[in-house]
Amino acid sequence: MSAKVKPDKKKGFVARSLDSVERVGNALPNPATLFFILTLITMVISAICSAAGVSVTYDSIDLASGQMAEKTVSVVNLLSADSLRHMVTTVVTNFTGFFALGTVFTIILGVGVADGSGFMSALLRKVATSTPKSLVTAVVVFLGIMSNIASSTGYVVLVPLGAILFLAFGRHPIAGLAAAFAGVSGGWSANLLIGTNDPMFAGMSTQAAQSIDPSYTVLPVANWYFCVVSTVLLTIVGTLITDKLIEPRLPAYKADETEAVQGITMDEKRGMKFAGISVLVYVVIMLILVLPQNALLRHPETNGILQSPFMSGIIFFMMLLFLIPGIFFGIGAGTIKNDKDVIELMNKAISGLSSFMVLIFFAAQFTACFNYSNFGTVLSVSGARFLKDIGFVGLPLIIAFIILTAFINIFIAVDSAKWAMMAPIFVPMFMQLGLSPELTQMAYRIGDSCTNIIAPLMPFFVLTVAFFQKYDKKAGIGTVISTMVPYSIAFLISWTVLLVVWYLLGLPLGPGAPIHYSI
Repeated sequence: MSAKVKPDKKKGFVARSLDSVERVGNALPNPATLFFILTLITMVISAICSAAGVSVTYDSIDLASGQMAEKTVSVVNLLSADSLRHMVTTVVTNFTGFFALGTVFTIILGVGVADGSGFMSALLRKVATSTPKSLVTAVVVFLGIMSNIASSTGYVVLVPLGAILFLAFGRHPIAGLAAAFAGVSGGWSANLLIGTNDPMFAGMSTQAAQSIDPSYTVLPVANWYFCVVSTVLLTIVGTLITDKLIEPRLPAYKADETEAVQGITMDEKRGMKFAGISVLVYVVIMLILVLPQNALLRHPETNGILQSPFMSGIIFFMMLLFLIPGIFFGIGAGTIKNDKDVIELMNKAISGLSSFMVLIFFAAQFTACFNYSNFGTVLSVSGARFLKDIGFVGLPLIIAFIILTAFINIFIAVDSAKWAMMAPIFVPMFMQLGLSPELTQMAYRIGDSCTNIIAPLMPFFVLTVAFFQKYDKKAGIGTVISTMVPYSIAFLISWTVLLVVWYLLGLPLGPGAPIHYSI
């Protein structure tokens, strides 16, 4: 790969600001070292706060009993003997239990075979010749948003594929990475369909709402109408940011021979036929296992799909969706001769994750220490109390809540954990101010999504850094953040404006989900 810089030209204020952010961010230590330093800082501050008796008391949903209970949480001194013993005995489990690790390894087994056999390359080249160049950005952003229905698969699969697809059109691969990451992460709470998060949020919101109205129920489809429109909005915004702001800032990129898009050979065409037939058979089998009443992969008691073995095992099923056509393509194209070739492709894919594993090790230790210290809970509850004491009502309250959530999300990346803590505070409070639980829930989801793409503590952020480094060896945390900040700001503003318009028009957020609540 070689990159040549475009001729110098006068840059605008925004471009200069982003360049400054990138320089400052890249001046930071290596991400692994940074996580180690942050761990040490957290330990010192925790000792100070613990000695000062910093604590918070709040009502939280007990997920085991389904009831709300008062909890008092104090900052834990990470320098105490008990804490040090705990930390040294959990180093391994912190790493092996880190959320992103298992997902990445499972998916990469299938993706590695699909990619190594040549299937992904041939497929993308086929897509490149059939998709209008003017729509490629919108397609990448849209697919990123839609990917959240399959849990976190989009982070591992679609983000790197966005770069390859852009390369196929002679465009900068980092712009493709950015567009895909913006859709997957920034558009986490938008979709045309009902995903796994919808029933989870609805259950927590229902428990919180019933402290005010015991008969109130928040349905899984409570935000569906708004999410459908949000998908269209974010696709448009993400496309404009990519084409008008992100890609023009990038230096010219010249792909080497291994990255150049080649035509599909006769062997590859035969492999594509084999792969197509295998995918069709696999999809038919999955439909038989999921769609009929009392099907094997439905919930054994409720017979539902959203909470079922199918949705719980979606990462495995997605892995098979890549593995099976990858194997059959390889057989048809002649790139796979036997089982040894398949295993070798898996080994090669896993070996490419070495830098990611190093980052994950240190990131996992910092995350575990931060959570064990209770800093996240104290910061979140304190911020929530502050907002409540201000006494905002109506739209100012909703906007402030979105901004608060967006800020908290930088420190606590797990959306379910934050909502389990925040719902008992904000849902009842907003209901007493005439705002529905469904509105509160949607406002939370907007704030929670928009800053995912600039949150270094988000489990898949370090993976995205590794993807950037494939095309820019000098890329670091600053590169990723400076690239993604425009998406974060644009998503936050446009999505908030959409909710404001929705509020002013009094439109339902979903079936049976009004904006206002009457006590």
